[in-house]
Order: sequence, then C-alpha cells, then structure tokens
Amino acid sequence: MANLCSRLGLGWLVLVLAVWGAPASAATLDLDRDLCHAASGAAVPDNDLPGLAFSCSGSPSGYQQGSLWLRGALDGPGARRDDVALMVHHSRFDRLAVAFSYADGATRWQQVRAGDYGPHWRAGGQILFEAPDRGVPLTRVTMRFDGLSSHQFVRARILSKGEAGMQSAGMAAAVGAALTLLLVSCIYSLSLAFAVRRQYLAWQAAWSGTMLLWGGLWSQVHLALLPVMAGTLSAQICTFLACLAIALATVSAVTAVDRGTVPSRLRTAALVFGLGVGLAGIPLALIRGGSLGLLSDILGLVVIADLIIVAVYLGWAWRRGSVEARDFLAAWGLPMAMLAFIHIVDVEDSFWGGGSKLLVFVAATWQALWLAAAATRRLADLRIERDHARTAEAQAQQLARRDPLTGLPNRRGFVESVTPLLERARADNLPAALLLVDIDRFKSINDIHGHDAGDVVLCGIARRIERWEGPMCTVARLGGEEFGLLTIGMEGIILGRFAESVRRGIAACDHSEAVGERLVTASVGVAEVRPACDFQQLYRLADGALYDAKRGGRNKVVVQRHHDVPGPLQDREVAITN
Repeated sequence: MANLCSRLGLGWLVLVLAVWGAPASAATLDLDRDLCHAASGAAVPDNDLPGLAFSCSGSPSGYQQGSLWLRGALDGPGARRDDVALMVHHSRFDRLAVAFSYADGATRWQQVRAGDYGPHWRAGGQILFEAPDRGVPLTRVTMRFDGLSSHQFVRARILSKGEAGMQSAGMAAAVGAALTLLLVSCIYSLSLAFAVRRQYLAWQAAWSGTMLLWGGLWSQVHLALLPVMAGTLSAQICTFLACLAIALATVSAVTAVDRGTVPSRLRTAALVFGLGVGLAGIPLALIRGGSLGLLSDILGLVVIADLIIVAVYLGWAWRRGSVEARDFLAAWGLPMAMLAFIHIVDVEDSFWGGGSKLLVFVAATWQALWLAAAATRRLADLRIERDHARTAEAQAQQLARRDPLTGLPNRRGFVESVTPLLERARADNLPAALLLVDIDRFKSINDIHGHDAGDVVLCGIARRIERWEGPMCTVARLGGEEFGLLTIGMEGIILGRFAESVRRGIAACDHSEAVGERLVTASVGVAEVRPACDFQQLYRLADGALYDAKRGGRNKVVVQRHHDVPGPLQDREVAITN
C-alpha cells in the first residue's frame, strides 16, 4: 500500500510540474479591449458579415435568442503571419462559426455546432480553428455564436499553429495523468471502504468518481467515443457534476468524524451547505440565459462559505483528537488555497488555456491522493494495533495454559492437549494411560530447605519429565508437586516399564545445590484403559493408583488396568511394580 501511494504521489508531482511549466505566450483576446461586438437574428447568413454594425464599446446584449458576433483585428507584425490559430474555450452555444479575413478581401469560414465539433475539439475543453494558408496576411478574425448562454464565459486566444499543437499535447498529457490518478484513487478508496467498513471512504470514492467524470467531460476526452455530446450538453453535465462533487466532499468530511466530537449544529450546518450546493447544480445546469453569470457568482460565494464551515468543523474535531479530521484538513488545504487564489488572480487564460478549471482539477487530484495515502496509513496503524492485540491475546492465552514456574502446561493446558489424544485413541481403539507423578515428602523440603529450594527441585524434575513429551505423550504440572503424563498406544509390560523409567529418571535427578545429599523420589500412579475414556474418569483412576503407591511405601509405581468396560469403569486388574 505504501508503495502504491508513493507512486501516486510521484505521479501527482509530475502533473504539477507539467502544469506550472506550461508555456503562456499565446495572445488572449479580451472581450472589452480587443473585440468589437454585434448582435443579429439567428437566421442572418454568415455572408452578411460585411454589413453588420459592430460596436467596440459597452457590453453586448440581446443575443441569447439570436447570434453574437465578436470581431478582433490582427494588428502588428507579430500577427501578420500565415500560421495563425484561434483557440476557443467551449461554452454553452448551439453553433460557433469562425471567419478568417485576409488583406485581399477573402474570408474563410470554419464552424462547429453542439453535438458535432468534428476535428476541431482539443483536450482541456477547447476548440481549435487554424487559419488556412493563403500567402496573404490575415487582417481580422470573427467569431459568431448562435444561442450563446452568456458572453462572460467566452475565452479565446490567438497563437501559432505550432504552439497550438504543443499546448494541446501538453494539456492532453496533464489531463490524462490527472484522470488516471483519480481513477486509481476512486478504486482504491472504494476497496478500502469495503475492507475497513468506513462510510466516509465510500463517500470519498464517490467524490473521486464524480471528479473523474467531471474531468473527462470538461476536458472533452469523452468526445473520442461520444462526439454527439460536444458542446452544451457536456457543459450542463459538468456544471451539475461540479456542484455534486462539492456536496460529496462535504459529506465525506463530515462523516469522517464520529458523532459527538463536534456540536450537532455545526455538523448540520456543514451538511446543509454542502447538500445545498449539490441541489443548486440542477437548475444551474439547465439555465442558459443572461442570469447564468450572476448565479454562478452567487454560487461561488456559497461554495466558499461551505468550505469555511467545513474547515471550522474539521478544526474543531482535530482539537478533540480526531485523526481523520487532521487528514481531511491537510487534504483540503491545497484545494481551498487554490479556490482563494483563482478568486483573487485571473488565471482563466493561463496554463495552456485550462485556467482555473485545470488548477481545480490538479487540486482535486492532490486531495484524492492525500486522503488515499492517509487512509492507507491509518489502516496500517489499525492493522499494527490489531496484530499487537492478537499477539498479546495469544501470549495471554498461552500464559494461561502454562505453569509460570516450570514452563510446562498447567492443568488447563493439559486437559486441552490430551482431549485430541483421547479422541484419537477412541477412534483407533488404542489404549490410553495417565501417569500421575507426586514428589515424595515434598513439604519437608520446603520446611527444611526453604521454598526457593523447593522451586529448584520442581524445575529440575520438570526438565526431566519434559523429555518424554512427543506425538504420543503429553506432559504437564497439574499443581503443587504433582505432574502428569498421558500416553496412547502403550499398554501392559511396555507401559509398566515406561512408568518405571519415569520413576527412576526422577530419582536420578541431581538436586544437591538445593537440598544437599537428600534423595528426592516420586510415587507414580498409572491408569490404563481401553477403550479410552474422558480425562476426568482417567484422572480419578490414576489418582487412586497414586494413593495406593503412597500408601505402599512411596517411590513406587502402581498400575490399574481397565479394559472393555461398556458402562461405568470398574477395576479389573491392579499391578504394583517395585
């Protein structure tokens, strides 16, 4: 996961460097300074251009139901060349016709219309018109918009054909990188949402998906597959998606913080503003009149208010210790700064003509990558905490099954380990035997030499008994000075000899450092059964045999055999081995 996030971060860095390194030598046509305007009915033919009365002052009006003509003179030596191209940012119009007028009086027309941009569309929401090469200087260029929603959204640039090609390629590369990063972020956030069952990650994935759709439609890359969506339809969908993305981002940020961390009124206010922006996108996408510019400015103020409320909400939650709030504030930092920047500085004709939309697109990519990386880091921390908890739990369970002094299994661990052995013995009709080993006169060792010496003796005997641990035998310290060994598959003389070897091995242990020359012996009670019974029954039989060994003089082995008992166990044979 960390490797994936580092690659995504590197991709975002390359994208930023490409955008900020974009050439900006194109000449922007300012509507108020460089262009004259005229209005006419939509039925007026293009060839009536020479008879129109253009005004070079004031603002155009009354063109929404007809046509808006914008004319710019190509003065100066820099413009009098053959490789002239006009780059127009797409907007809501029914038809755009461009006239290139030459010094010899000739005019060449090119046009696009909603649903058919032909070969003129370029990545980044732009339309390119290249002046035909005639060997005659260009004098002016005229744009005719039919059914234009608002002249405030018209942006056009004059540049050379070579530069137009370079900028189009650069824009395509930047948009392609951003779309790829957003797609990866969307899929990754969605997978994380299912993996950790967090609602805000699902909202984040929805936001990334919405920005992905918005970026694809705004940049016009979808026209390679769906050329009929060129123009107004794409612009209207983009408006709705932009508002929806803000709403989803707000909901994602709000739901990332646990309820109760932030006052409910602040939480409600953030959700109301966010959802209000999302709902406002529906009528705003459908409007094509002159009020579109005013409504867009009002919506921009509402968006800024929404961002401020969300920032306050996240800041409050951060102060209350919310890690998710901290991550969201870091992710929202760049988009908020970018929005403030584009409201202060006019960048609409910068960055290959992508302007503010390209900056917002890059900032959205940053936000998506940051949140994906933050969620990954948080998930990694949770997994580490979970692994530590599981390790601690496993250690606790292991300690609960082990005798802390000798390290052998205690009674609980012994019962759990012998249960599978007894089941196996019953299934395979094998004999089972339990050996109870009790240290003779152990209390006197504690009384004479002290409890520390007694512990040394117990540990020494435990190390000797542990040698017999194996697939067919399990050992334990059952409590105090009593040890247990359970075996399957041994019976009769073999079992008796094994029990005797245990007794002799314990007697052979050297405890001279703890108790001097005193000999430490043990009594062994053995219960042999076929078929195998449960542990409690087996323990009662072995305990009885151990009692007989103690009563018979200690340092002895007593074996009780019980075979083929269909009901309650009954003694069939008792053997005492000296």
